[in-house]
This record gives sequence, C-alpha cells and structure tokens, in this order.
Amino acid sequence: MAPILFDEEPKPGDLIEIFRGAYQHWAVYIGNNEVVHMIPAGDDSGILGNLLTMAESSTARVWLQKIWDVVGCHRFHVNNLLDDEYQPRQRHIIVQDACSMVGKELPYCVISRNCEHFVTGLRYGRPNSRQVQDVAVAVGGGAVVAVAAAALGAVLFSSLLKGDKKRYDSDD
Repeated sequence: MAPILFDEEPKPGDLIEIFRGAYQHWAVYIGNNEVVHMIPAGDDSGILGNLLTMAESSTARVWLQKIWDVVGCHRFHVNNLLDDEYQPRQRHIIVQDACSMVGKELPYCVISRNCEHFVTGLRYGRPNSRQVQDVAVAVGGGAVVAVAAAALGAVLFSSLLKGDKKRYDSDD
C-alpha cells in the first residue's frame, strides 16, 4: 500500500475522522500508521459500507489496523473535535487504553454507542458523538417544519371550508 499523506501529521492519541459519504467513521491513531477503531458486528470487511448493518447491529468488535486499510479511498483528517471543551487525557494513556480494547466485543448502538462515542471516550474520558447530535438537530428541525406546515395547512383548509360554508349559506 502507498503511504498515507496527512494534512496534519497525527500524533498518538489523535482522533482520525474518515468521511464515508452519509456518515463519518472514527479511529484513534496509535502511531506507526496504525489506528484502533470499532466496527459493528456483521461487517468483517472493515470497510463499513453498509449503513443497514450499522443500524441493526447490537455489538461491535475493536480492531487494530493500518490506517490505509481503514481509510481506503475515502477522505480523512485529524479531528480532535472536543479539545476546546474537554481536557484530552494523556496520549500514552489513550493509546494504552485503546490497545487494551483490541479484540473485545462491545455493545453497539448507532445513536448511543457508535465509533465516534468509542474514540471520544478514549481521548476525553467521556463518550460523545457530534454526528448523532447533528442528525438529531436536523431531524428535530425537520419535525418543527413539518408540524408548522401541517398547522398552516389545517388553518388554510379550515378557511376554505368556512368560505365554502358562507358561499353555500348565501346561495339560499
């Protein structure tokens, strides 16, 4: 495999965000071009191309792999997304804890225990998933728009009915 080029050279304990179209996959860089990451059960390929598998899976396995085997042809970068909010744990502790998880099977839920929760838990000591929060905001915003549209539709429909009733009453 060809060497991977980073916009920013990762350091052990850094989070790697991999853009896979509809979602991002996350890994922890441990050095020597290796990452530790979590893959939902049923996706033995390590490529995570199947969103249905992710949504239906209730367990995941932790893997240690060369970064290019995880990244494949996708775009990626170092993204220590919560460094401004939380104090990162010491790098050697992040790496040690990540490596101690390799081979373990863990509970998995796309909403509360996904790969982003896994890596942020390792780096900051508290799991967090911004992409789940972003989807919740988008869905919540969509729900508000849908409710508003339904209410507006009900008002317009009611006005039309009142107009028809007035016209019907005036025909008498």
